[in-house]
Amino acid sequence: MKRGFGSDNHSGVCPEVLQAIASANTEHALAYGDDEYCERVSRLFKAHFGEQAEVYFVFNGTGANVLNIDAMCRSHHAVICAESAHINVDECGAPQRIVGCRLLTVPTTDGKLTPELVKRHLHGFGFEHHSQPRAISITQSTELGTLYTVEEIKALADLAHSYDMFLHVDGARLANAAVALGCSFRAMTTDAGVDCLSFGGTKNGLLMGESAVILNPELNKELKYRRKQMGQLCSKMRFMAVQFEAYFGNAQNMQIPLWRKNAEHSNQMAQILYNAIKGVPQAHVVYPVQVNSVFVRLPRMVWQELQNDYFFYDWEEDGLPMDYGKMKAVPTDVVRWMCSFDTTEEDVNNFISALKRRLAVIS
Repeated sequence: MKRGFGSDNHSGVCPEVLQAIASANTEHALAYGDDEYCERVSRLFKAHFGEQAEVYFVFNGTGANVLNIDAMCRSHHAVICAESAHINVDECGAPQRIVGCRLLTVPTTDGKLTPELVKRHLHGFGFEHHSQPRAISITQSTELGTLYTVEEIKALADLAHSYDMFLHVDGARLANAAVALGCSFRAMTTDAGVDCLSFGGTKNGLLMGESAVILNPELNKELKYRRKQMGQLCSKMRFMAVQFEAYFGNAQNMQIPLWRKNAEHSNQMAQILYNAIKGVPQAHVVYPVQVNSVFVRLPRMVWQELQNDYFFYDWEEDGLPMDYGKMKAVPTDVVRWMCSFDTTEEDVNNFISALKRRLAVIS
């Protein structure tokens, strides 16, 4: 497959991560997380998120999100999220099937919830015919590449807690957000009042495996059994753990931790791509470029031709605007380009050159 801009899941694995896995492959170790590697990495999570933080390694982001939701909710509860949220659009109904709860979605212009948007669903408490709002879930950075400030996260946490609810953060790209905001992981999670977190690394150089991080001790109840029932308990868990050890930079003698180095690079490549696009009159960037994604509106025939050489997603799946006079969806012609930890300036330049050649044909 040609190196492109389809997804930060398309890139390979960091050499440092592969080396960490190989180093853990020399001796036997206890299974299911009862090994020295998992113990060390558990301490690293506490160092980054606070002493109360408890980490549960899972196979993927869906597992992390669902385990967190299961910690917060029962089947009669509801989770409030943006309409574009990954748990609503790209989990194939996993929260509803496994937890049994309801998702209450909110249309947004930029992928971000606000207290005012959330409040429209804060009713029916104690009414037995109504799914009970129990949690708010946000994504940092969002599915549209936008960012919550620390203050915005805290405002949502305060709102949730005032209604005896919880706040969950889907942090599949939390490293990119931390770099963009210039803050620590703890500052925009634990210190902002977040109750639980899906902390990912696969999109930033890891091989596989994500983590559910419980920040509120009230939620840390019987989750090891629930993880097992969800099919998310890895027997050779040390190979998940050592990836995060390399990711955090422990014992690597690195001046810049791997998570930061990779996220800084992918964010920087997106800025280079964005600056190149600004000089193309037919291309219109539709969301702020804050992390490693660029959303662009282009003539359809151009991006469809470009897809012959480069794979990327058209973003109409995120919900098309409706022409209610004709009752049909109106194409937006918006595409998403993602940069990865291994994207190069040459990749960007070649991509922009290919785009300009196709634009020249229709000019």
